[in-house]
Amino acid sequence: MSHDGQLNAFTASWLTQVSFTPPLVALGVRKDSHSLVMLQRGRVFTVNLLGKEQKPVAEHFVKPATTIGEKLKDVPYRPGKTGAPVLTDAIAFFECEVREIANQHGDHALVIGEVVEAGVHRDEPSLTLMDTGWHYGG
Repeated sequence: MSHDGQLNAFTASWLTQVSFTPPLVALGVRKDSHSLVMLQRGRVFTVNLLGKEQKPVAEHFVKPATTIGEKLKDVPYRPGKTGAPVLTDAIAFFECEVREIANQHGDHALVIGEVVEAGVHRDEPSLTLMDTGWHYGG
């Protein structure tokens, strides 16, 4: 995600398609996270899909950063159409503009984004939560 020149990245635990027309996805984000604040302010994000062999990349983004933007300093990326980071080594990506943030009762917000750009870098199976052996990513 991107806001005022600051970039951030995190590993999401869940993501789902919400609509075909317009193309919408929903992402769960912890309410007490800096990531949610950036999404509320910047209103853009990129979903970078990782390949089955890229668990170390997902682990890197699960850990909390001590300095904003620090998570991306050693990870190759380029700014996307929205300004949010597109990971060079991701197998695919889609960039989104935030359309709605919902769920006032739970510990996670539901961020709904409209896909405005997408691409495939490599055709290979994607990493899933089941592949990692985790119960929760972040």
